[in-house]
Amino acid sequence: MQTVLSTKKLSESQRSLLLQAGIGLVEYDAIEIESVDFEVQSTVKNAIITSQNTIKALVNKKVAIENCFCVGEKTKSLLEANGYFVKMVTDYGKELAEILVEKFADEKFTFFCGNLRREELPKILKENNVAFTENEVYKTKLKYKKFERTFDGVLFYSPSGVQSFIKENELKNTTAFCIGTITSAEAEKYTNQIIITTKPTIENVIVKVVNYFKN
Repeated sequence: MQTVLSTKKLSESQRSLLLQAGIGLVEYDAIEIESVDFEVQSTVKNAIITSQNTIKALVNKKVAIENCFCVGEKTKSLLEANGYFVKMVTDYGKELAEILVEKFADEKFTFFCGNLRREELPKILKENNVAFTENEVYKTKLKYKKFERTFDGVLFYSPSGVQSFIKENELKNTTAFCIGTITSAEAEKYTNQIIITTKPTIENVIVKVVNYFKN
């Protein structure tokens, strides 16, 4: 039986997709999210949200937002479930930034993010003189753990997850399954055995794993 390591604890339904396919699973949380105190104006007109982790912080603070511009269908669904209006959603931050430059260059934005946020989106906005402020609403902490065994595959969902795993382990003789091109770019520093999802969701990572070991 092949066994894979997930660098994030999965839901019961996600777990069953692997187990029903006869794939063994070990799981742990490679990163930990900490909320931080932050200040915000009474109502935010245009918010940029690239992570589901941001939403918990916004909901806890009861932040009012007119328009949300977000990354990821899961992020969109979670925003809408909490009563927020999503004006636009893309799969990647770079893609969102390019659309904001093209269609909303005269607007002002608040970018709610974490301490390890990616550089692409704010860089594109700055280069094109799109007005925005950054507001850090959570911190990502790496949780190191050493495994005294190898796995047939390791599932990664963020560049931070790759960095956390690599601190104590190697990616020799294993396949890295990555949630998208940004995560795979980090994994490529350590291995060339990489499978990338076409859509950046956890379920798509799992489907890639099942199909890979089935063939």
